[in-house]
Amino acid sequence: MSTEEWQEWVLETHSDRVELLEDWFFAQGALAVSLEDNADEPLLEPGPGETPVWQNVKVTALFAGDFDLEPIRAALPTDLLAENSRSDITALADRAWERVWMDEFSPIQMGPRLWICPSWTEPPDSAAINVYLDPGLAFGTGTHATTAMCLSALDDAISGGERVVDFGCGSGILAIAALRLGAASALGVDNDPQAITATRDNAERNDIESSSIEVVLPGNAAIAAWTNQSDLVVANILAGPLLALADELMALMKPGGRLMLTGVLSEQAPELIERFIPVNLGVSETRDGWVLLTGQKPA
Repeated sequence: MSTEEWQEWVLETHSDRVELLEDWFFAQGALAVSLEDNADEPLLEPGPGETPVWQNVKVTALFAGDFDLEPIRAALPTDLLAENSRSDITALADRAWERVWMDEFSPIQMGPRLWICPSWTEPPDSAAINVYLDPGLAFGTGTHATTAMCLSALDDAISGGERVVDFGCGSGILAIAALRLGAASALGVDNDPQAITATRDNAERNDIESSSIEVVLPGNAAIAAWTNQSDLVVANILAGPLLALADELMALMKPGGRLMLTGVLSEQAPELIERFIPVNLGVSETRDGWVLLTGQKPA
């Protein structure tokens, strides 16, 4: 086995043993360890401070190609594994991994006017509204069904001059798309400082004037200036936080203002619709089990 190869060792375990198995792998010289769901089990809405993991986990450790794994294999603590766990070691040829990763992302059309494009690609339609966004610092590149539904709805909803709030902005993709589509100004709110940084960086990459977009943490005094003044409020987060934020989100809307909510599973929609009765919320689209809810504040 040449030094231009890598070795990948795959084992199976349960959630209560994952951390110990990870630590053991690194102690033996693993260069990286990754975790994957081993039983098609969804992880939805972790509680505050929780770091959830699947009950059945596939653990993959990466070692250098010339590393002798046989002594380690013989010393593997079997009590860290699932019953009848696989123990597969395979060689991986060296590849241009950055190129492979980049090739996984390509421009995506989100509506008649809007495309989301990685920065290293040529836009398929130079005359379209092209938003440049790379996967990385914060969630949200447009590939997930919830983000895609919001982007498509924004393409249809923005006619020009709107004030838009993106609550739970993540990468800033929704706020930036709204501005590129013609919104006059946008407010991004997120409780993750990394998301604040990502949104500002992505706005600059897309030539958004700093005066057009404000990005803040929840509770910032700047949010008050948007209360009862926002033409459109968009929130792509999860059902639990949306329920908790309902009053704040509705308060941001001006009379006649619109609301778009997603990050909601089909079975969660009725509870959200009940909570947002004042804005007549309803399901406007469903994709892959997720729904886009839209409503309007009475004029």
